[in-house]
Amino acid sequence: MKALFIGGTGTISMGIIRKLAEDPFFEVYLLNRGNRKAETPDGINQITCDICDEKSVREKLEGLEFDVVSDFIAFDVEAVERDYRLFNGKTKQYIFISSASAYKKPAAGYVITEGTTLSNPYWEYSRNKIACEEFLLKKHREEGFPVTIVRPSHTYDERNVPLGVHGNRGFYQVIRRMQQGKPVLIQGDGSSLWTLTFNSDFATGFIGLMGNPHAIGEAFQITGDETLTWDQIYQTIAAALGVKLNAYHVSTDFLSDVGETYGYDFTGSLTGDKSVSVVFDNSKLKRLVPQMTTTIPFHKGVRIALDYVLSHPDEYEEDPEFDTFCDRVIRALERAREDVKGIG
Repeated sequence: MKALFIGGTGTISMGIIRKLAEDPFFEVYLLNRGNRKAETPDGINQITCDICDEKSVREKLEGLEFDVVSDFIAFDVEAVERDYRLFNGKTKQYIFISSASAYKKPAAGYVITEGTTLSNPYWEYSRNKIACEEFLLKKHREEGFPVTIVRPSHTYDERNVPLGVHGNRGFYQVIRRMQQGKPVLIQGDGSSLWTLTFNSDFATGFIGLMGNPHAIGEAFQITGDETLTWDQIYQTIAAALGVKLNAYHVSTDFLSDVGETYGYDFTGSLTGDKSVSVVFDNSKLKRLVPQMTTTIPFHKGVRIALDYVLSHPDEYEEDPEFDTFCDRVIRALERAREDVKGIG
């Protein structure tokens, strides 16, 4: 099977190409700018090009057709319109990477299926993914364009520790605060439910949809089966670090309001996603891919990630601005607590 991945070196896609590289059934091509060639597995065909340069891409792909094309860096309608022009009639399946954040927030019920309404007024990223889905499904209905839609939730790998509240430089400063015994911010009261998926488990579900005729014209969420509260997630991280968790719970509304001043989009990432309890019903995917299951639960996956992170500190950047933000939020709330207690 000949497959083309656009991007192909991110958290989700790298897990897939690693598995495909080990299977001689697949002939894999990557189309990207070649910035991470050293990390690409052996046996992968590299096409070095910027997907935004449509003329150059068309020239590079002259004479090539594929069984599967998947774009991992398409985030708006303009991108999928370009992909449609490039690959209509040149692939048997186009897999679009959407997002589980596209589901209605809050949903009518916490159990999410592919039939749950798509609507997210809080996050432009999610609304753009919904618009992409609508464009592609319209092309499928009217012209038979062979689209399959995939909706990942919170997928992580050995380089990433998944968190709810962090700064614009990522998770590393929160890990540092844990190591230093400082309190870490957790949205809400920490009891909302969340699902985390290690990228190699996600890859099993994704690969099972590749070339599957029953997947054409359909949408599938691909997530693990393990559901945890955010308190459990942070407690598991602290345990893996060998430290005591010093959790500080803050309302999502408060974080969204004050975070905006510091350039943090907590309205999108929390109100529009992580602060809402979700449990995914993956029965539709498992009917097509019965081997899809959680093989790396979070207590194992986070240790894999922390082993890498702590042994490669040069790859991660501390974030003093976010550190200061956390301290200011905590000081302000503690002052408010004492002020209210002092009212006689």
